[in-house]
Amino acid sequence: MAEQETNCIFCKIIRNEEPSEKIYEDDDITCIKDINPASTHHYLILPNKHIRNAKTLKPEDSDLFDKIVATVDIISEKLDLNPVSTRTGFHWPPFNTVNHLHLHVISPIEKMNVMKNMMFKPNSYWFVSIDYVKSRLGNCKL
Repeated sequence: MAEQETNCIFCKIIRNEEPSEKIYEDDDITCIKDINPASTHHYLILPNKHIRNAKTLKPEDSDLFDKIVATVDIISEKLDLNPVSTRTGFHWPPFNTVNHLHLHVISPIEKMNVMKNMMFKPNSYWFVSIDYVKSRLGNCKL
């Protein structure tokens, strides 16, 4: 199993030590339902390896990051999510609540209330896109 933290809630979920509703899992990735959904569908794609957040990604994490991103398509197809009504992104530190990298997949965005729309506002200081993370990593394969 990938490197994990003993007291991280997401690591515990990955190890089946804490309850969750898993939507998808393989050797590298686990996708769970968010316990406080912003819309009808709200999932978190987690790397099984403990990475603190999007700011701490390293070049050696590029294949894993690519797999996290590719999992959006797997989840979308499995749950028949409309890509036009789906929002993805990462909470950007210090605005993350759990210190384990996780990509939000939210759909349909039209059903989000005002508060959730603010929390998951695209390309804000606190919620960034996959492309933003890639651009910050510059020379990385990401």
